[in-house]
Amino acid sequence: MDIRIFDSHEALDKAASEVMVELARSKERPVFGLATGGTPVGIYQALIQVFSEERLSLKHALAFNLDEYVGLPPSHSQSYAYYMLQHLFGHVDMPPDQRHIPDGMARDPHQECLRYDQLLAEAGRIDLQLLGLGHNGHIGFNEPGRGLERGTHVVSLQEETREANARFFSEMEEVPKQAITMGMGTILQARMILLVVKGKDKADVLSSALTGPITTELPASLLQTHPHLLVMADREAGAQLFAQVDLNIIDKA
Repeated sequence: MDIRIFDSHEALDKAASEVMVELARSKERPVFGLATGGTPVGIYQALIQVFSEERLSLKHALAFNLDEYVGLPPSHSQSYAYYMLQHLFGHVDMPPDQRHIPDGMARDPHQECLRYDQLLAEAGRIDLQLLGLGHNGHIGFNEPGRGLERGTHVVSLQEETREANARFFSEMEEVPKQAITMGMGTILQARMILLVVKGKDKADVLSSALTGPITTELPASLLQTHPHLLVMADREAGAQLFAQVDLNIIDKA
């Protein structure tokens, strides 16, 4: 486990983007697992900057997003398909047929999960899986529970998760109650996992995820089992780690 603490979001975003750029340059057909939400926005902006300076091409890359809301069309401003188009896909040269996001409007969401897993199987292992961290320790939309699904599946969102996402909708009733999410088994099969965490409101859950017991009641704790886990956090999110663990924590401005 490699943990790096940054003094600024700009430095963190740049460092995270550099990891992704290195993969894109070093592998003929890199496979990225991508995330949404507020955390990756700066990372995607940094990637776009490198692309705009003609120092990066994603023509041969594949991308698989972690999740999508059930019931939101790609044109909806809060769908993750729309998010990815606005924050990354619409600004780089990755062909549309190489960008994969679960179809939240599929007539049969469970069949859509099987289709998505088949696409993942055909692509092989994800080379780099980018992750954020939910306040309740969820990864993707893998919510805390007595057990976790291995493959892509339909999940009923916990109220805490819906409340956290309600700020993006006009009212709570508009927040979807279900989502399609990549399973923890698929996530943990990635060759490398890049977990990015920002903000003091994530300090407790990040500390528990990295230093506490491994339990499905805190899905992020399963990341402790991964052989190539890189954690990048700002100083507020990583504050508790300094006192609790003796890991490779790098203070980088």
